[in-house]
Amino acid sequence: MLTVVTGASGFVGSAVCRELLRRNTHVRAAARRRPDNVGNAEWVSSPDLAVSEDWTEVLRGSDVIVHAAARVHVMRDKSADPLEAFRRANTEGTLELARQAVTAGVSRFVFVSSIKVNGEQTEPGRVFEADETPRPTDPYGISKLEAEAGLRRLAARTGLELVIVRPPLVYGPRVQANFLGMMRWLVRGVPLPLGAVSNRRSLVALDNLVDLLCICCVHPDAANQTFLVSDGEDVSTTELLRKLGRALEHPARLVPVPPMMLEVAGALVGRRDLGQRLCASLQVDIGKTRSMLGWEPVVTMEKALKETARQFLADSNRCSGYRSAGS
Repeated sequence: MLTVVTGASGFVGSAVCRELLRRNTHVRAAARRRPDNVGNAEWVSSPDLAVSEDWTEVLRGSDVIVHAAARVHVMRDKSADPLEAFRRANTEGTLELARQAVTAGVSRFVFVSSIKVNGEQTEPGRVFEADETPRPTDPYGISKLEAEAGLRRLAARTGLELVIVRPPLVYGPRVQANFLGMMRWLVRGVPLPLGAVSNRRSLVALDNLVDLLCICCVHPDAANQTFLVSDGEDVSTTELLRKLGRALEHPARLVPVPPMMLEVAGALVGRRDLGQRLCASLQVDIGKTRSMLGWEPVVTMEKALKETARQFLADSNRCSGYRSAGS
């Protein structure tokens, strides 16, 4: 079986390539540039999702696609029309790839979507479920939902087996963005006003997400289903920072500021979204994933955080050594 992984140079895509290879799958890594972290996977130059291009070489002889390429969510999007920019890549680009995949004889399309399709936050005592009515509120989530809807129509018309996976925040070794920022704050000993946040958030370790995606490539019961994924352990922002501080061996210095004040402060400096992310809850129910696929997280949050911290510290020490050698 030949499995194509798009976005193969990215955080999730490269890890999927490595794990599929470990499982003795023939992997074709599709990326704009040659990845250096996908082992012995076959590499092919990937077209630009944001424009209509020919995917023939990428799809040739393939059986399954794991579509991890996307225009990713950013905290401060500077596009003149963010929704249109997301739609070009995440909706129109994805659907064009899927149409060409059907023509090429691909049997299964595993789409890495986002929990943002469900919404931005959950109310106390409530969790997101895989088959509930989606309520995205930002351009990224809307573009992913529109892609899901178009893929479902295509699958119903052609017999393509569609599997949709919606992850929450993904973390692991060499994670970027906000999670990387948290680790930097903790190592520097920066006091953080997050010692009194009692929200509940679901996260997913890279190893857990990748394991599920690999299962979705082959499990017969995954066809034409939508799955949510997490570590199976929800934590508050305060708890996460304490766990991460222990993993880094730099205990978190947390100041107990009321969450309402944090949200107000975020609004005053034009970062209302950040205040909400730090203080709001976002919980997912992975019961369907467990029952239909027999899936369980392969690593605990504690173990995954330790590995994430270990890699961060090793990379930081390596960079410090380079600077010292060149100074």
